[in-house]
Amino acid sequence: MLPINLFAFHEGKIKILHLTWFAFFITFIMWFSQASLLPFIKQAFALTDSQVKALLILNVALTIPARILIGVLVDKFGPRLAYSLLLAISACFCFGYALADSFEMLALMRFLVGFVGAGFVIGIRLVSEWFPAKEVGFAEGIYGGWGNFGAAVASGVLPVLAAFYGGDNGWRWAVATTGFIALFYSVVFYTFARNTPKGSHYFRPKKLGGLEITSRFDFWFYLIMTAPLIGCLYLLAWRLSPAGTKLLSETATYCAYAAVTLLGIYQYSQILKVNKDIFKREVPAIQRYKFKQVAVLDLAYLASFGSEIAVVSMLPLYFMTMFGITAVQAGLMAGCFTVANLIARPAGGLFSDKFGRKKVLGVTLVGQAIGYLLLSQINASWWIGWAVAATLVCSLSVQAACGAVYSVVPLVQRRMTGQIAGMVGAYGNVGSVIFLTLLTFLSPHLFFTVLAGVSAVTFVAAQFLSEPKGHMAEVLEDGTVQLIEVE
Repeated sequence: MLPINLFAFHEGKIKILHLTWFAFFITFIMWFSQASLLPFIKQAFALTDSQVKALLILNVALTIPARILIGVLVDKFGPRLAYSLLLAISACFCFGYALADSFEMLALMRFLVGFVGAGFVIGIRLVSEWFPAKEVGFAEGIYGGWGNFGAAVASGVLPVLAAFYGGDNGWRWAVATTGFIALFYSVVFYTFARNTPKGSHYFRPKKLGGLEITSRFDFWFYLIMTAPLIGCLYLLAWRLSPAGTKLLSETATYCAYAAVTLLGIYQYSQILKVNKDIFKREVPAIQRYKFKQVAVLDLAYLASFGSEIAVVSMLPLYFMTMFGITAVQAGLMAGCFTVANLIARPAGGLFSDKFGRKKVLGVTLVGQAIGYLLLSQINASWWIGWAVAATLVCSLSVQAACGAVYSVVPLVQRRMTGQIAGMVGAYGNVGSVIFLTLLTFLSPHLFFTVLAGVSAVTFVAAQFLSEPKGHMAEVLEDGTVQLIEVE
């Protein structure tokens, strides 16, 4: 039996859950609109293969820093305002994308549309405010899994919508339609959503700019874990350079490197600004948390969600080449990977609530490793049904691991849930960029083997996760300490 009644719309927390997952659902339709409409766009602009690859890279480039930024803003200003503004601003970017009349304009607007990928972070904080610890894993799984389904809906509906509008501009009207929906829903969300249940306190971080760290060792650990986020942006700039997709000139590439460098310097300066007092006085024991919790979740989401995005991007072509089937048939086979989100991600959260978060995360990572090993063994002699079954086994484990990760995120430190969710989510995008880059150098079989190895290594890292137990302490504005249950 499920721990919550998803049809009890009279309950405030259920209403908030449905409002929030649908907001995330819309963001994913907007974010993944390009993939489903790419054949139309490629034809309209006569794009080269290099330009298509550049658009795919740009689709995720802004999401990494955006998730960090949105995590800070949602903790400060609250998810109600943050989600409403994100939907409205992203709608404007969608309109710009639909109106693009050159490849340069198309590329710029696609880069900006990637901002909508940060929406996921906002809902994590909002759902955690409304559900107790014993239900939060399942609730976050519903939010993430049902919202992620927007990618599958975009894939199936937007091409039909473009064909319905017809003509050379059908794809433009399809993209603009997603923008109109987002703009309308931004008003709906702001009207009906609330940051917390009535009478509850919304905890905010004492300082903005970086996570508040509670020990000197964790401060240095945090600096180390921030480096891959900056490094991934360098990698993205390189992939857009003359050595990669050739979107940027040599001069523009150096400017991009300089911009990333300045961003890195700024981020590290903000971390130091927020945490400089850690070297002057110790944080009371009751107010401490272990940054290793965040680090383990970063790596787990890199391995799970990061690999999911990479695999979804390559599976259709892989199946077409392997079995000699049509693009439609290959798309349906590959669709197993995203459709599983509806069930597997909530299941990962539900099992985490019931059987222990550390245990379930470990089991799902092992299942993920086995699943990728199965996919690495597929060859043309396989019955196609076995290939579908292997895909389902793998996808169920991957989505469940994502659900298990975000069952822990809200239980680390309440006032910084947005920032923690932002960092963990950004690591997911780092994983997708790294894995997609590796795919350009490896055969599909070796690629899946590498993913299995990464999953196995992450399982080892997950053993350092501490099971959330007891209470977390938050300090109110008047200096009193409030304990929040995390079991």
